Amino acid sequence: MTDTFINGVNLGNWLVLEKWMNPALFDGTTADDEYYLPTQLDPAVYEARIKTHRAEYITERDFATIKSWGLSSVRIPVPYFIFGDRPPFIGCIEELDKAFNWAEKYGLSILIDLHTAPMSQNGFDNGGLSGVCKWAQLSDEVEFVLTVLERLARRYGTRKALMGIEVINEPNTTASWDSMNVTERYKAVDPEMAEGTGPIEFDWLKDFYMTAYRRLRGEGGLPEDKAVVFHDGFDIYQWKEFFTNPELKNVILDTHQYLMMAEIAGCPQTAEGYDEFVRNTYAPMIAEVSEYVPVIVGEWCLFNSAGCGVDTHGGQSVLNGEEGAAAETLSAQEKRDLYQGVAASQLNAWSKGAGQYYWNYKLLTDTVNTPGWIGWDSWDLGRCIAQDWYPVDHK
Repeated sequence: MTDTFINGVNLGNWLVLEKWMNPALFDGTTADDEYYLPTQLDPAVYEARIKTHRAEYITERDFATIKSWGLSSVRIPVPYFIFGDRPPFIGCIEELDKAFNWAEKYGLSILIDLHTAPMSQNGFDNGGLSGVCKWAQLSDEVEFVLTVLERLARRYGTRKALMGIEVINEPNTTASWDSMNVTERYKAVDPEMAEGTGPIEFDWLKDFYMTAYRRLRGEGGLPEDKAVVFHDGFDIYQWKEFFTNPELKNVILDTHQYLMMAEIAGCPQTAEGYDEFVRNTYAPMIAEVSEYVPVIVGEWCLFNSAGCGVDTHGGQSVLNGEEGAAAETLSAQEKRDLYQGVAASQLNAWSKGAGQYYWNYKLLTDTVNTPGWIGWDSWDLGRCIAQDWYPVDHK
């Protein structure tokens, strides 16, 4: 890993779908996640829809744009079926190959993020299967994930653009299970499939992380100049002792910090409230854990309820049955002040660590013409930059 602070952005909703970021992909179905989408479309229609989306959503031009914003890296969420060996899902390794070529042309690095696991590691819609969290209980599927990581390491381990590999995104642990309210917020389509769903224990997760590290460095042949990245399972303080293990070389801890989660923790939904929470909670937290291991904030954004004009109850949208504001409650200048303020305080907090990746590069939801989406444009870095909410380095 380079000693230079990483300023990056996520390429979410490209190879791992999220319905709220591109609702049109789910047209003609009742599917809320990637697992059920192919069950409701004719196979030829599904394949055409997915391949068109992947070809158009991210192209070489996007890498040029990201470079022009002064950013240095992209975090690319990939699914467990990336190699095309889990029908009916369609593999996407060719797209990742293209991404490496583009990144190397424009001088960007790539963090490969294994974003989903069979039977899900979190039960979120972005985990690919809403309301189900059973992957860690299934030894065959845990092994499958390890083989996917090895194959990714063998394929990209010597590529110049590779910054590192994140072994699994957002495992939902005992620390986060109750506050995330998974089984209520993300209703399982098939209650029988969801039976046994529950949080991942930290002892299990730590053992898995050590196994994944050894497999990546061993069988996967991942060179030590490429990082192995671990998500904190929503409790960053769990990991200080873990990283005293001298076996671990060039490892990074990824923490995801969103203002909507600060709201759930009681942060007032005001510009002053957000700033105070970030300064007094996030900044010292990043600084403290960075004494033990390099810390990146792999996901964060400007989104907050004040900008939406309504309490979003932790970032729930009209797709979750929440009612968005009917009209803007803030003037353009008030909104600019709000977002510039939370951008400055969050970027300052993240500077206590080793890097940050904004979520997300873009979304295709039309937040202007579609009722209920006021404030959701703040998830889209391009829209934030266009509205002078996010500072761009034009050097």
